[in-house]
Amino acid sequence: MMNFDVKARINIPPKVSKPNLVGLFPHRLWLQPTTTWASRKRKVSFEVEEKEVNKVVVVEKIESAAKSAFRFGFSAALSFYIFCHAPTALSQSLTVAFPVSRAPEVNAVQRTLVEAWGLIRETFVDPTFNHQDWDMKLQQTMVEMFPLNSADAAYTKISGMLSTLGDPFTRIISPKEYQGFRIGSDGNLQGVGLFINVEPRTGHLVVLSCIENSPAARAGIHQGDELVEINGERLNGIDSEGAAKRLRGNAGTTVTVKVKDSSTNSYIREVKLPREYIKLSPISSAIIPHRSSEGQVIKTGYVKLSTFSQSAADDMRNAIQEMKNQGVHSYILDLRNNPGGLVKAGLDVAQMWLDGDETLVNTIDRDGNMSPINMIDGHAITHDPLVVIVNEGSASASEILAGALHDNGRAILVGNKTFGKGKIQSVTQLHDGSALFVTVAKYVSPALHDIDQVGITPDVQCTTEMLNSPKELSTKDKASISSLEADSCIMVAEHELDMKDSKGTVS
Repeated sequence: MMNFDVKARINIPPKVSKPNLVGLFPHRLWLQPTTTWASRKRKVSFEVEEKEVNKVVVVEKIESAAKSAFRFGFSAALSFYIFCHAPTALSQSLTVAFPVSRAPEVNAVQRTLVEAWGLIRETFVDPTFNHQDWDMKLQQTMVEMFPLNSADAAYTKISGMLSTLGDPFTRIISPKEYQGFRIGSDGNLQGVGLFINVEPRTGHLVVLSCIENSPAARAGIHQGDELVEINGERLNGIDSEGAAKRLRGNAGTTVTVKVKDSSTNSYIREVKLPREYIKLSPISSAIIPHRSSEGQVIKTGYVKLSTFSQSAADDMRNAIQEMKNQGVHSYILDLRNNPGGLVKAGLDVAQMWLDGDETLVNTIDRDGNMSPINMIDGHAITHDPLVVIVNEGSASASEILAGALHDNGRAILVGNKTFGKGKIQSVTQLHDGSALFVTVAKYVSPALHDIDQVGITPDVQCTTEMLNSPKELSTKDKASISSLEADSCIMVAEHELDMKDSKGTVS
């Protein structure tokens, strides 16, 4: 026989504010004693008997008529699992009874299930929920969670519910996984130095980039390679956070991976990688001096932005200002293999190069309404010529930044077509410390070019292999500058800057 100790009532409020569009890094949206969500079809609010402890809502187990109402045995009780009350003409309410599991930790995850279900119901970008009855999905998942005996198994059930939405970027991670996820935003990590993501079309885990001089980079793992196994465990059905968790670990330990080479698409090799302290610095820069066709020495400021972390905008501002003070005449912004990060950081960087009230990106909500995100009285740090380099590893916030600079006529794009991730996630920490990633909007560039699964095609294509004919340099640090000058994409970028200069571009 099954008892019901907790119940929740779901009503409908008329309106809720739009979710924060924060990209891939975490922020907190605390669930208040009564949390409301907006719905196009009906108004709904979520109410439970609860108390507030340090702004985290905890469900109180309550004694109610629900206990006696459901004393019909397991099969009979299911038919009353979710039932409707006769509402007014403008509202509807549901009472949801939680079947009490024998494992207390599963009971706690049931509360998380309702939180996740409600946030998806009212913010997910597809209001049809991949053409399924989302209310019925809650009922089904609650039933499936009843016989479980561990929190991990319960989180797996929630993940299974979310997978039916058909969006690999909408997912939940456990409290332990979320703590690991937040490490990257702090700039310190113990691991092997890989950026990985699920390729939406195949579901495979692919390498977006390797951190320079990391164990993965030294082992010859490249962008586009597919991760097949970690420590003997096949990665079928494992998301990027699950794989990242397996790769992380204490410095001094090792992890063994099997990698399918992207160049052959068939050769699989096994690599034993040491874990080390990885410093995640988002910015590296250099000044590249060379002579123009007229014999004049020109200084080009080169900035590589590897991820849009919390410090990315400030670091970028400092780098531009420092190079400007050293007499730089033009700039190259390298976004190759930048997998994204905080959308806000991408928008902040865009405003450093633009003036006025230009549109940076357009978002499209679940109802198809498009809203531009514009600058307000922007003042660029510099008006000197700019080239942006992108490739297949440039995704999400990188594509927003590249599109903003290109469509507003500020920069020429050089490189290869970008990854094509035109979705924006809201990241919400739930009451138990887990986190829900929800795709809440799509975005298109200022010129209304679709990006999702399409990518951005640069103005000028180039290859990324290193050439053996670097330009003659007049600098003290020939070794480091020479490696930049030998990069074919940087050479193409410099050529585009020379063309701009010869045409009398205002600087």
